[in-house]
Amino acid sequence: MKSHLPIRPELREWILSTTRAGHSVEAVLKLMQETGYDPRQSRSIVATVLNMPISALDPNTLPTKTPGRRTRHPEPPQMEIDGHTVHIGLSMESPALRVLNDFLSADECIALIEQATPRLQRAKTVDSSGKQQIDARRTSEGMFFTTGETPLIKRIEQRIASMLSIPVDHGEGLQVLHYLPGQQYEPHYDWFNPEQPGFAAITAQGGQRIASLVMYLNTPDAGGGTAFPEVGVTVTARRGAAVYFAYDTGDEASLHAGLPVQKGEKWIATKWLRERPFQKNSR
Repeated sequence: MKSHLPIRPELREWILSTTRAGHSVEAVLKLMQETGYDPRQSRSIVATVLNMPISALDPNTLPTKTPGRRTRHPEPPQMEIDGHTVHIGLSMESPALRVLNDFLSADECIALIEQATPRLQRAKTVDSSGKQQIDARRTSEGMFFTTGETPLIKRIEQRIASMLSIPVDHGEGLQVLHYLPGQQYEPHYDWFNPEQPGFAAITAQGGQRIASLVMYLNTPDAGGGTAFPEVGVTVTARRGAAVYFAYDTGDEASLHAGLPVQKGEKWIATKWLRERPFQKNSR
């Protein structure tokens, strides 16, 4: 049974921020007990805040391995990052989703497109063994930059790291995608399914994905937004803006799709974040 006691807002926020920072539930419970909470009461409170069954917090079955790092969610109305102002236009908690206006400057968008264009190929997805594959659900062209490949990539990666309070090395290489009219990416999840046979291989370097950042490098004439069908939200593709969303394994609310471009073209850059350092710098 979960706690029916009132939970102070500051305690709730401390539990959430502490676990998102990568501390284990076991460590949170230990800290609470050291400050005077009864062990059964602390387990009940943590189960309520983290929306998990209290049976999962049995002291005999708690995992001893500290889970991977979590991202910090940008908070409205705006953030100053190394002299760059990012305005938060939409904020949701389930899924943890933020629309970030002015994340990239117009010059940065143009430069990313110019640097990516010569290397575009038919975009691929990752199969259950961790290998790249052609997927009928994704009909765009794309390419990957290696981590820190150019001064522009370094600057953007550091901006992401500073905004989300997560080291640069937790990010996969930045991917740029180009969509023409009719092209899309059908509904999918970014987290890796533990039930797939290749899960261990794909998470061997960096662990599970924990968050995504989709940056819009141009404004299509029509269509091309990012839809979250489980929560009824569609983010408009607008040059310089970005959508950030975080998720846990099995989080169905994070289902999303790149809607078909109806007119014009769409350019985006995507950054996936991992719970641990991601060593693979190239594709």
